[in-house]
Amino acid sequence: MKKIILLLLLPISIFAQKFSQTEIKRFEQQAKNVNIIRDNWGIPHIYGKTDADAVFGLLYAQCEDDFKRVEMNYIEKLGRISELKGESELYNDLQIRLLIDTLEAKADYQKAAPWLKKLLNAYADGINFYLYKHPSVKPALLSRFQAWYPLLWTDGSIGAISTADLSIADLKNIYSGSLVSAVAVPKPTDHQTGSNGFAFSPKITASGNAILYINPHVTFYFRPEVQVVSNEGLNAYGAVTWGQIFVYQGFNPYCGWMHTSSNVDVADVYAEKVIKKDDKYFYEYEGKLKPVTEKKITISYLAGNEVKQKTFTTYFTHHGPIMAKRDDKWLSLKSYNRSMVSLIQSWKRTKAKGFEEYKQIMSLRANTSNNTVFADNKGNIAYWHGNYIPKRDNQFNWAKPVDGSVAITEWKGLHAVDETVHLYNPTNGWLQNCNSTPFSVAGANSPKRENYPSYMAPDGENFRGVNAVRVLDREKKYTIDKVITAGYDTYLAAFEVLIPALVKTFERDVKPTDSLYSALKEPMAVLKNWDYHAAENSVATTLAVEWAQKLNPIIQKLYIDQGETDQVENTKRFATNASVAQLMPPLVAVLKELNKKFGTWQIPWGEINRYQRLTGDVQAKYNDNEPSFPVGFASALWGSLPSYNSRYYQGTNKRYGVGGNSFVCAVEFGKKIKAKSLLAGGESGDPTSKHFNDQLLMYTKGKFKDVLFYKEDVLKNAEKKYHPGE
Repeated sequence: MKKIILLLLLPISIFAQKFSQTEIKRFEQQAKNVNIIRDNWGIPHIYGKTDADAVFGLLYAQCEDDFKRVEMNYIEKLGRISELKGESELYNDLQIRLLIDTLEAKADYQKAAPWLKKLLNAYADGINFYLYKHPSVKPALLSRFQAWYPLLWTDGSIGAISTADLSIADLKNIYSGSLVSAVAVPKPTDHQTGSNGFAFSPKITASGNAILYINPHVTFYFRPEVQVVSNEGLNAYGAVTWGQIFVYQGFNPYCGWMHTSSNVDVADVYAEKVIKKDDKYFYEYEGKLKPVTEKKITISYLAGNEVKQKTFTTYFTHHGPIMAKRDDKWLSLKSYNRSMVSLIQSWKRTKAKGFEEYKQIMSLRANTSNNTVFADNKGNIAYWHGNYIPKRDNQFNWAKPVDGSVAITEWKGLHAVDETVHLYNPTNGWLQNCNSTPFSVAGANSPKRENYPSYMAPDGENFRGVNAVRVLDREKKYTIDKVITAGYDTYLAAFEVLIPALVKTFERDVKPTDSLYSALKEPMAVLKNWDYHAAENSVATTLAVEWAQKLNPIIQKLYIDQGETDQVENTKRFATNASVAQLMPPLVAVLKELNKKFGTWQIPWGEINRYQRLTGDVQAKYNDNEPSFPVGFASALWGSLPSYNSRYYQGTNKRYGVGGNSFVCAVEFGKKIKAKSLLAGGESGDPTSKHFNDQLLMYTKGKFKDVLFYKEDVLKNAEKKYHPGE
């Protein structure tokens, strides 16, 4: 009884305490080694005595700016979304659990080199110290972050999970108990993720210094802008994925790196010959039967106000997890979706001192999802198409399932870096990649397709790539401002193919006496006189984009498999053969929709293509009745170099931006770094912060701010200086 009374008299804070006094003392001691300076844009410049101190401060600062996004990235990588969103997410979580093994991540942490373990410990301590100092912040699930969490990732890309062509629908079909052989393929949309990367050698810059253009296209607010500095040689500036310990796309005093999404084949599907004997499954391999490994995976999910659990019996062969059943064959997936080496490579490149060192780091060959555009202060520019590329027998089409019962289809190690598609210091002086084929990376000076296995570069051409080659070849004296101007070219190259076909068909096949003629005469004249540049005041942009979305979906197919036709060729074929019935009704439908919504079809693009940021919610809600701002850019799908992906939402008549240009930066590598950058919206995810939307209008116009790279410049523009926890 006395014990009970004593407990009742103790302060409530003791019961709420999540961290031990030993932990708190450790947090506070490390915080003294870290200085955070927020500049006049709210960008955190983190200075630590050691690399680990800098990581501690980086994660603390990330949590200050948007803890929700930090947490959500790890909830997703842990396969626990269902605990928040319910049963509908079960199979998304199951896919993650099949491909990312937390036990392996924990084991990697235990065997990590001391320098890496220090970084991982600092990661967890930085976030946990933030939670300790901000008790009002209520995590959705993760009230204590673990040091092994960063080992759940590969290279920091958005959604960097390689599943070949196996879908969530495939997974559901085999593990829900309702098996079907045919799986519906999702329809493409006018959204296109990915990125642009440009590099310019001294031979075509006004200053004689190399320049790099960093232009990732991701979901809005997916990466903040940061600088991390330590006394151990770290000094990296750029974009960091929420919750990661390294600058993902950026630069240091010596060099810069920009990643674009790669379509290199890094995951393969094996058709397994499975039989059942005595209630056990076996699969055939080289004429023998091997047991199928069974693994129970239990996933918790929210059901009303309670949490329930569902246990799946999952199956594995030596190739990997069984992910589908098609044509009565089980399909396994061989992939590389989690790796400590990937994290090591991602960290080491941030400290590279130039081309030769960066190339050595590339030899780790653990980057599964990226192409790399590079420049350094010695004037080198370089391009690598992919990095982690398994060697395979080229007689097979690796875009399709291959026979899992024979050894000839096994991977045979990895290609060396110089065996992959790459280009160093081309004679034309520039490099570009826009999630497009590497065989146009330097125009006429590009690598040749016939010199490489087809699985190494199945990527096709797209209209951004077409536009980039056209734009970059114009200028011979590039400056940072001219690079930005090139990067903001709004020419929609797809429509130089589609609109002439539309106009020609109209003028040839639609008679003036037809009702269709009178309905389309005026809008057709608008489109015929258009220069194919997207702009706020352009009615033609509205008509063209809304119309193109309703055409044959094949022209929207960006990422292709071995042997398939790319977007540019598909669009040209469609335009050459399209009939009145294919081209005209979609335009009539657009006119009707615009008239119904706005009372006229003559709507400038900026009136319906809007930027709106109202809350810090990860899942934004858009509202026509709330303030928004016009944007003249269009989707990268149609060739726009400044990407702006927008869409309609339930209850809205206007389109709202959801992704595209995010962190954008042009950097020149002279004796001193010169750089300009721009961030979608602002650094903070807090609507009450002045840095929530302070770059909004700049973003809609493509107006950049100066990067503060040197500490003396940061101090001159400092808004706040503090240690974590203050």
